[in-house]
Amino acid sequence: MSAVSDARAPLKGRSLRPVPMLIFGSRWLQLPLYVGLIIAQGVYVVLFLKELWHLFAHSFDFSEQQIMLAVLGLIDVVMISNLLVMVIVGGYETFVSRLNLQGHPDEPEWLSHVNASVLKIKLAMAIIGISSIHLLRTFIEAGALSSGKSTYTETGVMWQTIIHCVFILSAIGIALVDKLSNDSIEGAKQQAGH
Repeated sequence: MSAVSDARAPLKGRSLRPVPMLIFGSRWLQLPLYVGLIIAQGVYVVLFLKELWHLFAHSFDFSEQQIMLAVLGLIDVVMISNLLVMVIVGGYETFVSRLNLQGHPDEPEWLSHVNASVLKIKLAMAIIGISSIHLLRTFIEAGALSSGKSTYTETGVMWQTIIHCVFILSAIGIALVDKLSNDSIEGAKQQAGH
C-alpha cells in the first residue's frame, strides 16, 4: 500500500490525543441546535393546521383573492418547513455525524451528494423560493394601493423587490464561486494525474 493510501485509511481502534478529541467532539454541541429546529418545525405544523382551518372555515365567505392569499400562506409555510428539513438533515449529516441512510427507501436523493457547498446553494434557492412567495403575495395585495386599503406602500413594495433581487444575485454569486472552486480543484487533480 502506498503512503498516500495509508494516510487516508480509516483509523479504526486508534484514539485521538485529548485536544484533537475535544475539538472533534465539539461538533456534538450542534445537536441541541438541530433538536431546536425540529421543535420549530413542529410549531410550523401547528401554524399550517391553523391557517388551513382558517381557510376551510371561511371558504364560502372569502373572495377569490383572499383564498389565493391564504393558499400562498400555506405554500410559504411548506417551503419554510422544507428549508428546515434541508438544514436539519443536511447540516447534521455534513457537520455532526453520518445518518447512514444508504439503501433506506426514504433516503432523500440530494443527501447522497450533500456537502457544505451544495447545502449553501440549496439553502439560497429555498430562500429565493420563499422570497418569491412573499413577493407574489405583496404584488397581489398591492393592487389595492390606489384605493388606500392596502397594508403596503409603494416604497415597501419597491424594497421587497430590491431585497428579492439581492437574494437572486447572492445565489448566483454563491453558485459562481462554487463553480470556480470546483473547476480549480478539478484542474489541480488533472495536473497531478499527468
